[in-house]
Amino acid sequence: MGATSLAGRSALVTGASRGIGAAVARRLAADGVRVALMARDKAALTSLAHELGHGAVGLACDVRDTDTLTRAIEQLPDLMGDMPDIVVNNAGAFFLAPAQETSVAAFGETLAVNLTAPFAVIRTLAPAMSRRGNGHIVTIGSVADRHILAGNAAYASSKHGLRALHEVLRAELRGTGVRVSLVSPGPVDTPLWDAVVTDSKPDSTSRSKMLSPAAVADAVHYVLTAPWELNVDELRVSRT
Repeated sequence: MGATSLAGRSALVTGASRGIGAAVARRLAADGVRVALMARDKAALTSLAHELGHGAVGLACDVRDTDTLTRAIEQLPDLMGDMPDIVVNNAGAFFLAPAQETSVAAFGETLAVNLTAPFAVIRTLAPAMSRRGNGHIVTIGSVADRHILAGNAAYASSKHGLRALHEVLRAELRGTGVRVSLVSPGPVDTPLWDAVVTDSKPDSTSRSKMLSPAAVADAVHYVLTAPWELNVDELRVSRT
C-alpha cells in the first residue's frame, strides 16, 4: 500500500496562527497543499500565509462566533477555487481551575471554542466532501479526552465531547469516501501553557518534557498520507 499524495489538495486549519495549527500548516504546505489558515490574529495569519506560499490564505475569525465562522468558510471557493478537502480542527482554549472556581461563562467559552466551533466547521464542510466522495476530517483531541485530571473540568468536558463527536462522524460518514481521524496528543509545548507555570507543580509535566508542535504535525501528516484503503480512526501520541 502506497502513501497518499497530498500535492494539489487544499486544507482548512483552525487555530493556525501559532502552536500546533501553525506547525500543521507548515507541514502540509511543504507537501504542496494549499492551506487556508483560520485564527483571530490577522497579522500572524498574513505573515504565515506569506511564508507558506502555495496559494495559502488567511481568514481572521473568532471561532466562538459561529455565524462569522460559517461565512468565512463560505468564502473559500472564491479564495481557493473550491471547498477544502482536508480540515484540521485544531483551535482550542485551555485553563486550569477547580470546578467550583470555574465560572459558567468560562466553562461555556471553552466549550464554544473546543466543541461547538469544530461542529460548525464540520457541518459546513462535510456535505461538500460527501458529494465529492472524498475528504479527510482530522480532529485534534487530547490526553484529556480520555483521562480526567483535577482542575480540568471545562477542558476535559470539551475534549470528551469532541471525541464523542468524532465517533458519531465515523459512524455517519462510513462508506462515503470521507475519512475521519482523531489525533490525541499528550501535553504539547504551546502558548496555551503560558499562563500555567507547570514546572513549579509536582503533578504537572515540565514544558521541556512536552511534545513539540512539529511532532504533532508529523502525526497529522501520517494520518493524512495513509493509503486510501486505510483509515486511522484514532491516533494517541505521547513523548518518548
